[in-house]
Amino acid sequence: MSHFSSHLREHALAIWQAAVQAVRADDLVRAAFADAALGLRAALSHAPRILVVGAGKAGAAMSAGLEDALTDFLDHLEGVVNVPAESVRPLRRIRLHAARASGTNRPTVEGVQGTEQILHLLETAGPEDVCVCLLSGGGSALLPAPVDGVSLADKQQVTRLLHACGATINEMNAVRKHLSRSKGGRLAAAFKGRALYSLIISDVVGDPLDVIGSGPTAADPTTFADALAVLERCGQVPGSVAKSGDAQLPPSVRRYLHEGAAGKHPETLKSLPAQVRNLVIGNNARALAAAKAKAEELGYPVLNLGAFLEGDTQQAALLHAGFRSIRVDGEPLPPPVCLLSGGETTVTLSADHGLGGRNQEFVLAAALKLGSVGLPGVVVLSAGTDGEDGPTDAAGAMADQETFPRAEARGLALAKYLNRHDAYHFFEATGDLVKTGLTETNVMDVRVILVTK
Repeated sequence: MSHFSSHLREHALAIWQAAVQAVRADDLVRAAFADAALGLRAALSHAPRILVVGAGKAGAAMSAGLEDALTDFLDHLEGVVNVPAESVRPLRRIRLHAARASGTNRPTVEGVQGTEQILHLLETAGPEDVCVCLLSGGGSALLPAPVDGVSLADKQQVTRLLHACGATINEMNAVRKHLSRSKGGRLAAAFKGRALYSLIISDVVGDPLDVIGSGPTAADPTTFADALAVLERCGQVPGSVAKSGDAQLPPSVRRYLHEGAAGKHPETLKSLPAQVRNLVIGNNARALAAAKAKAEELGYPVLNLGAFLEGDTQQAALLHAGFRSIRVDGEPLPPPVCLLSGGETTVTLSADHGLGGRNQEFVLAAALKLGSVGLPGVVVLSAGTDGEDGPTDAAGAMADQETFPRAEARGLALAKYLNRHDAYHFFEATGDLVKTGLTETNVMDVRVILVTK
């Protein structure tokens, strides 16, 4: 690898790491309790019990930060928080429950057990007790409690179908909330104490409270009819265009949702009790702001596309690759330039797909497009701020001028791997995977493209 290429890679990684550092979950929680304007410490000061519940990839770090912030209240503290197994460690008063393994973002039996323990704890609340709920990205899969009549296996099948058809997180949550005893405001409804404060690290574009973690402490505007409409778009209910997939939907799910739409099951909560307060303490915009500051510190003018990028992954990659005009004719800015974007795209998988994730696929698609003008002086990095990307051990990938020669030397046809959604094996062979391990936070993805002269 050339010194110049290595230098650019180091800069891209440093910019991405600055984004992740700015949304460290423990720091965000400590800061929230240190903010007198929020009044959280005062609200907890006279509570006989402080119940701590929650779920998410950042749950362990949020719990540790909470205990640090409330050292003088520890005797009043008890709680259960569902987290990935790799995040479990002993804390003083909060028990971290291993709800799933890393890289398997699906509901599990262990997750159901932890959720039932959380619901039971909330049901023990006295009238003056206070609850702190810690929510972060991945919370939906970590907080499974299927409704009566729908098994966990059936719910897992629905999750697989939604991922395979490229459903957005909003669409997935509309379905999952209507199959859950904890989502759609139902977690908050189970608490009968004096006040509930939900501290939220957002992994959803625009930070909608009802979508983050499927909104366990938020009012839900979606309906059973909306959930059915999502499945119809995916070809999973009668009347949809792609009827061939209809048999894949578990009959129990179809029956429950149709009964719900007919008014035979209670809807998710449409309004919450006045004592519930939701606070977003970290998000993608905050991470991008830190990335921008780091890029400028390293000498790069920044073009920030913002935290609202959604849609098809390969189309998003083509949009970013369009900024090759920076290198070709110096528009809209002359190089050097750092192009940043956040948000979260989706991949619609083919039946014979390989292995990868949306970030790896983004880099592969962008590299294919940029290959027409070459990649000298360009590096493309995309990675999940949680350290995960699809069912792999990588956070994402990067590509630069060294990627194509390494691929050619190994006989790798980039387009072939892209068409099979097999970015992981391509970048594994070229040595371009970005592996960070779990970061214990999650504010979607951050993309860094550096363009130099």
